Amino acid sequence: MALNSYLADRRQHPANQSRNAMIMTHVVCGYPSFEANWQALEVMQEFNVDLVELQFPFSEPSADGPLFVKANQQAIENGVHVQDCFDFMRKVTEHFDFKVVMMGYYNTVFKTGHRAFLEQLKDAGAHGFILPDLPVDEAQELHSIASELELSPIVLMTPTNSDERLAQLANAADGFIYAVARKGVTGSETQMNQEVAEFIQRCRHLTDLPLAIGFGVSSANDIDFIGQHADIAVIGTAALKAWEEQGAQGLRLFFTQLLDQIDQK
Repeated sequence: MALNSYLADRRQHPANQSRNAMIMTHVVCGYPSFEANWQALEVMQEFNVDLVELQFPFSEPSADGPLFVKANQQAIENGVHVQDCFDFMRKVTEHFDFKVVMMGYYNTVFKTGHRAFLEQLKDAGAHGFILPDLPVDEAQELHSIASELELSPIVLMTPTNSDERLAQLANAADGFIYAVARKGVTGSETQMNQEVAEFIQRCRHLTDLPLAIGFGVSSANDIDFIGQHADIAVIGTAALKAWEEQGAQGLRLFFTQLLDQIDQK
């Protein structure tokens, strides 16, 4: 099932009727271990997440905040390689109900080769990919192969983009748009306010694709705000912090409290 069709169906899932937004989470492959990754994904499945980004570790993750930088570095020090990530992704997509997109950096794709990388991604069961450091102006070949393989290139839109640039990004995207709620890197708290709402509206004018809002999403209020203005809440750093504190138990508690607060709204 194409990512677009899957998201249209998931919007009607009973869990998303109360949440008011779909949820995408994030796991760094091999941090702190693949066994821990699996436990985290089991918790995410329990709480009916809709999408998961599996991040392929990279030495200079320029869009990531300190916690994910540390996770990337530790995974590399643990000896995690690209093939390990593909192998793990295949196991994940065969076992879990949520759909998976690859998140990483372009050098990993470049070293493997465009077609070779995307064919492995397709074989591993991914539905799309996010490469925040690859300008769309330089992505035509990669996106052409992706279209052939029915993989969705997930494009980032940021508040600093001009409307002309946002239109270019919208034309290059498929599956959904990742709209970055603020300038900077992941991890810092974001105030979901009128400024963010206006940015989302700018994006909405230029695309019919679902809009995912990320960078600093951590609370029921954030998800409620996103549900009013967009489609998908991206929960990354907040979930990893919960895992860092108490492992699977802490992650389960984080989602329990988060979703209980949503139900009470």
